[in-house]
This record gives sequence, structure tokens and C-alpha cells, in this order.
Amino acid sequence: MEDRISPILYLELSDLSLENEVPARAEEVLALPSVERATWWRNLNPHRKDFEPDFVFRLPDFGTLSVFEAQSDFVPPSLPDGIRGLHFRHYPRPGQGFLSAEKTMGLMLVLVSPREESGAQALRDWADFVHIPPLAVGEIGFKMITPYENVNGGEPLYMHFYETANRYAESALQAEVHAVPAWYGGVDTEAYRHWQVHDQLVVDYLNTFERVGEAAAR
Repeated sequence: MEDRISPILYLELSDLSLENEVPARAEEVLALPSVERATWWRNLNPHRKDFEPDFVFRLPDFGTLSVFEAQSDFVPPSLPDGIRGLHFRHYPRPGQGFLSAEKTMGLMLVLVSPREESGAQALRDWADFVHIPPLAVGEIGFKMITPYENVNGGEPLYMHFYETANRYAESALQAEVHAVPAWYGGVDTEAYRHWQVHDQLVVDYLNTFERVGEAAAR
């Protein structure tokens, strides 16, 4: 989608008002060194439960997402009450999909970790070489999927940034849920299970968002 890769994505998760509180907070972060752009997003399916019991998310849900694009020397700010921060760097593998100059209007945020520290690379390889490629061909709505890793390690360790050209990222997710099984012969096949899950996979969080606003550093 958008024709750039940011070395750093810093996320702030909150329930602040999108009308005034989130834009005001974005201006504060944009004033920090090395921060270049900000976008803020509305959660399309708050407190979703439709992936339970297979996946029970470990990260508490939130109503608004702020995404800050920054350079490698970025230092996260102190956090006011009610805001959680996540600091990710671009994983040294390319994103998959289709670049264009169009703005990204929809987003699916996926945060995952390995069950064991020793399984991190196996999980990363499965995501990059098995799970993500068929979703990045554009058939169900995802246009670009980019991997990031937590600068501080720990959980969530990896972030997958799924971009869509329209605001209806939830539609792309539902297309994934309903269309992909047929590609592998159904939900009960070994091929589908190999695509869907890995023995090291822990899903910390998954949800869809629509773009509400944006700003650039001055």
C-alpha cells in the first residue's frame, strides 16, 4: 500500500476520544525527535470474542489506536494514565503484497508471541513463509502485510501490519475466515491446519481498524 517502510512503528493503545484527545496526544508525540508521521484509528470490533476458544487474546482491548512512524533512534515518551505503548522495529524481511501511493484506510493489527523463547524463529518463519503469503495476493482485500518485532523483546514479540485500501478491514478479515479454508480443502484438512496455526503460536491480539485522522511532524 503506502509506498514506504518505517524503521520504527510506535503504537499507543487507549480509549481516548478520537475527536480531541487523540489528536492532541498525537501532537505531543510528533514533537519528539525522530517522529515523522501519525495516524489514528477506530476499533471496528471492540471486545471481539469470535475467535474464542481457539484464540483468547492476552492483550486487553482498546477503542483507539495511534500509530507513529519514526526513525531508528526514536525514544518512546513517558505514558500518561490510560495509555499503553508498544515499540516495534521493522523485522529484516520485506513486507508482502502490493505497494502503491494510495493511503492505507483500513488496518488489521495482529500481535503474536512464541510459546517458548526458543521457538521464536520457527514462529517467524512459519508466519513469513506459510501463513502470510496467500493472504498478500490481494484476493480478499489485504494489500500489504509487513512484519515488525518488539524492540524490547517479550510479549507481544511480533506485529503483523495488514493494510487495506478501504476502511473495511473487517470485511477482509471475514473473507479470510470464510474463503481460505476452501483453498486448502476445508477446515479439517492437515493442509489448512498447517496454514492456520503453528505449535509455537500465541495470539496476543487481533482486531481491525479504520483510519480517522493523520498528521505530520512540523
